[in-house]
Amino acid sequence: MPDEIQTEEIIKDIFKHGKECFIPRYKPHSNHMDMLKLSSAEDISSLTLTSWNILQPSDDDSVREEALAGGGLDLIFMPGLGFDKKGNRLGRGKGYYDTYLERCIKHPSGKPYTIALAFREQICESVPVAENDVQVDEILYEDC
Repeated sequence: MPDEIQTEEIIKDIFKHGKECFIPRYKPHSNHMDMLKLSSAEDISSLTLTSWNILQPSDDDSVREEALAGGGLDLIFMPGLGFDKKGNRLGRGKGYYDTYLERCIKHPSGKPYTIALAFREQICESVPVAENDVQVDEILYEDC
């Protein structure tokens, strides 16, 4: 079982409805992340697989639009290892999404709405949080 919800079908649906889609590109050995525009759902097959088994644009891909260079983002689907019902998220400890959300807050369009996609098993009574952790607005999971 994967430890994160797979989003390929969501990405296909985004393009089916004529929306724009941006995906993360992490910079190794830092906490910097950019959100870069996909041109189509098929564009996913051109992406590089990272050591974390995440598809992302290659480091030398300088053609894609970065979301904060334009109008910003309306919504971010947040990954995580664990979540609590207060909106706290346990990531992988690098701070990529928290740092990116701080950049969003400073952008004229402001902070996007954040939704965590989780398995029911990832919902906890509480998860450890730090001062710079940004809570998610909503957590979606199947409650059987």
